[in-house]
Amino acid sequence: MPRTRSVTKAAADIDRRAVLAATGALTGTAAIAGVGHLIGPGGHESAARPVPAQALTREAPASAAARVPYTRGTTLASVATGHGSGYRRLGDGPAWPRVVRSDLRAARSGRAARRTALAAFVQFTDLHLVDVQHPLRYEYLRSQTSSAWRPQEALSVAGAVSLVERVNALRGAPVTAAPLHFVMTTGDNTDNNARCELDWFLTAMSGGRITPNTGDPRHYEGVQDSGIPLYWHPDSALRDTDKRDHHFPRLDGFLAAAISELRSPGLNLPWYSTVGNHDALPGGCYAPGDSYFAELAVGGRKLMDLPAAQGKAIWDNVKRGGDPRGTAFEELLRAQARHMRPVTPDESRAPFTPAEYVAAHLDPARTGPGPVGHGYTQANLAAKTQYYTFRVSDDVVGISLDSTDPGGHYEGSLGTTQLKWLTARLKDAERNGDHVVVFSHHTSRTMRNLNADPGRPGERRHGGDELAALLAAHRPVLAWVNGHSHKNAITPHKGTGGSHGFWEISTASHVDFPQLARIIEITDNHDGTLSLFTTLIESSAPHRTDFTDLSQTGLAALYRELAFNAPGSRATLSGTAGDRNTELVLRK
Repeated sequence: MPRTRSVTKAAADIDRRAVLAATGALTGTAAIAGVGHLIGPGGHESAARPVPAQALTREAPASAAARVPYTRGTTLASVATGHGSGYRRLGDGPAWPRVVRSDLRAARSGRAARRTALAAFVQFTDLHLVDVQHPLRYEYLRSQTSSAWRPQEALSVAGAVSLVERVNALRGAPVTAAPLHFVMTTGDNTDNNARCELDWFLTAMSGGRITPNTGDPRHYEGVQDSGIPLYWHPDSALRDTDKRDHHFPRLDGFLAAAISELRSPGLNLPWYSTVGNHDALPGGCYAPGDSYFAELAVGGRKLMDLPAAQGKAIWDNVKRGGDPRGTAFEELLRAQARHMRPVTPDESRAPFTPAEYVAAHLDPARTGPGPVGHGYTQANLAAKTQYYTFRVSDDVVGISLDSTDPGGHYEGSLGTTQLKWLTARLKDAERNGDHVVVFSHHTSRTMRNLNADPGRPGERRHGGDELAALLAAHRPVLAWVNGHSHKNAITPHKGTGGSHGFWEISTASHVDFPQLARIIEITDNHDGTLSLFTTLIESSAPHRTDFTDLSQTGLAALYRELAFNAPGSRATLSGTAGDRNTELVLRK
């Protein structure tokens, strides 16, 4: 059984530390010394085990009864909803209720009066902070897939900062009022595997000034001022497709505002990072290391238009997984060289390697509220890995996986070495009486790519079905939290061999509407069951927009509304009621 301790005083200390961290009174090593111990890829602690800075306890703070449950700032209070026809303006809409799901265990009456908090945290996923002027982007495939180019994506940094502001304003966990322990980002933090995007992501999370512009510092040089009708031209009288067919507005000054400096307050909570395919692979789908792609990324030529037939052939190839090394894509770009348009070269657009990704997280200037490395350690750097474990609370351990495939393709898998490491960590948790929450970018249904890892040519790759079976066979696993699909979905997985099963919690992205993040609370009901509460949140930007307001907040609001109106966007990404705000019951 998990350990129990009574620490009402510790809870008060937690609140005090949270206030100090939020006001900047804790800085440097003092702010992060107690964030939680990290276990490297070999399963060894990287330092002496500290007490978690915001470890949750079985006793809520004395003031909790007066504070819970609360709905303000969550989708339990209101959700952005479209009004009118044509280009639809957003406004306040009906809240999403909480749904009790008993797929794995029946819920028992009276549990609300008995429950105590074991852990509470926030999940961000698929932020896709994007350099919209990057020469390797394939916007010209927009007619094949809506994910190739989105009218809102020039505002991705403003949207991410507004999400940070929302988390900073939360009053703790909405069901238990327990202090929120941390934020975990489950991958696709960047869009083009570009160093500039990685810099913007780390600054948005940890705090500082961001200018989301590359190339010419004086003006925008992307597809939205190209004169090509395929794209929305906000500053132009051009009757582009979006204005003509979807009634998109003309917004003078939009592009200048989109590339202007922003300021992020940074999270006031510790945060951890998981890698996604867009962080690891050029275009989110091609094996890294191609010198042509690297040269094109930092160079002065960009392809902005392509005949529809050629675009279809390339996209069909990507969907089939038939070009993981990008050979056909490279041939296309070479053949289109004379049709490329000039742009200002920029070294900051260079791709980053997995080692550079880890090293950037370990940079002390990026520590923010901690921990150093945001989960990654020097052991990861030495072993060339991007998976780790961390102590969430006295009773809960987090495990962050690397589900990206270095062999290429947008779907994922795990190598045998990582799978064996994971199995060992699950056995450790069984011996120690810990609960486990697993984090990855890919879902169980999107881990079907078994391309060989070029760095480990003889190693097998393992898909989502195999990973789900492994987790289902180990009693400590409560949840597998992931993203990638850009859709809310919560899936029960029944246990095997005496285990009780686990919940797979997949959360919608923050680039496509409805642009959500998720709070997850773990509670002990003291009746032989546990409950996982999931509560969706939007950014702090107002639902209603003002076309004349191009401030940082106004841009964040437009980011949401443009995403809502984006042609080709899927109305199903919100999921069903049982995929949104829930209570997920498990046997203890």
